[in-house]
Amino acid sequence: MESVNRRLVRRDDSLVQLLDPPFDKSDLNPGYIKGYVPGVRENGGQYTHAAIWAAMAFSKLGDSKNAWEILTMINPINHTKTPDDVARYKVEPFVVAADVYALKPHVGRGGWTWYTGSAGWMYRLIVESLLGLRLETDKLFIEPCLPSDWITTRINYRYRETLYRITLTQLHEGKSELIIMLDGVECPDKFISLVDDHHEHMVEVKIINFT
Repeated sequence: MESVNRRLVRRDDSLVQLLDPPFDKSDLNPGYIKGYVPGVRENGGQYTHAAIWAAMAFSKLGDSKNAWEILTMINPINHTKTPDDVARYKVEPFVVAADVYALKPHVGRGGWTWYTGSAGWMYRLIVESLLGLRLETDKLFIEPCLPSDWITTRINYRYRETLYRITLTQLHEGKSELIIMLDGVECPDKFISLVDDHHEHMVEVKIINFT
């Protein structure tokens, strides 16, 4: 992941390359991807699936800084903040692009939109990897990977006909610890046993980071 961060994350251009350099003049033949222009799609461009998986991997390592930085970089709305950005990106800012071009003269240009499975992966990145919600049948695990300057975050989670109001509080003190309280009672197994009882439930999660 250190190599990914150093070689493939292009912060100045707000993109994450799949590989670098692209296959172009070498004798190596990786297959169909060599048919793409260098810097486009799988041939050295940003392939958004992989960019999201990189952010997920950073979150698994507990590296919230890089995980959230990549999310910010690949978020389409951040590619259209100015008229110049819009002219460069050229595609819709409200849907995920499957790819972003990485080489001149088209650096930062969005590729195919509306059909990509990376939209679903981005949803999972935000909900599961970063906010930390993971459902296993009727058990809700909460293992957030939040930016260090976030103190409190609130999530409304609906399980069938029942609403769970979740408050995440991040503290920087003492030893690393995760404490989950459901309606004032601690959950020692570090998950919430969900019930569809049509009553509103309050969940408090304290994320204590070692300092």
